[in-house]
Amino acid sequence: MQLYYFPSPNGRKVSIALEEMGLAYEIVPVNILKAEQQQPQFLEISPNNRIPALVDWTAQGERIRIFESGAILQYLGRKSGLLYPLEEASRCWVDAWLFWQMAGLGPMAGQLSWFIRVSNIPDRDERDYTYAIHRYRKEVGRLYGVLERQLAGRHFVCDEYSIADIASWTWIDQYNSHLGGLAEFPNIAAWHARIAERPAVKRGMTVWMPESDEGWSAAGNAAQIAPKGPGDNSPGQSSR
Repeated sequence: MQLYYFPSPNGRKVSIALEEMGLAYEIVPVNILKAEQQQPQFLEISPNNRIPALVDWTAQGERIRIFESGAILQYLGRKSGLLYPLEEASRCWVDAWLFWQMAGLGPMAGQLSWFIRVSNIPDRDERDYTYAIHRYRKEVGRLYGVLERQLAGRHFVCDEYSIADIASWTWIDQYNSHLGGLAEFPNIAAWHARIAERPAVKRGMTVWMPESDEGWSAAGNAAQIAPKGPGDNSPGQSSR
């Protein structure tokens, strides 16, 4: 099994899941700082030119290609029989929270991060980011509230530790500072700390890093998104 990977929240979802499930895999680095996600051989696996992507093979030797981190997590859960319930009602509930992260928490936190970084570019017109930061911070705060309520009286999102926890944990881990930390969300804080101590999570967070970060950090920085030319001001996601 090959994991096409960069250490973003979405890439780390899959490396953590693989470590938790004890599945054998090979890391194939895709350095998005060097635009390697645009190479034809990667686009053949991930047409949307986003990491992560996964390649596996059936018992009959047929190649399996998967892009989108949520689809990969579901596949790994089916393959391993772990962290993804077999019983339909429980599986549907895990799916619901997985897609909640994919459709809400991830994209909204990503956009908030983008415009915060825009605001740190010297001499950038504040009209480029002021309303956007207000709008996305409000929505991310609302989503944190949803997760906080769900975790009341629970150790994990769907009671038992699952791919739904992994999917949200990497985003909470990387971007909670955009809301001033987790002090206002004690249930999330306890959940985050609980998962952070898992040995497989620690391994999955450090499976590969680029040799040169070229100014990149886990939270990103202004240099990554400074306009390259006229009209090149639109936000973009590095991974899904």
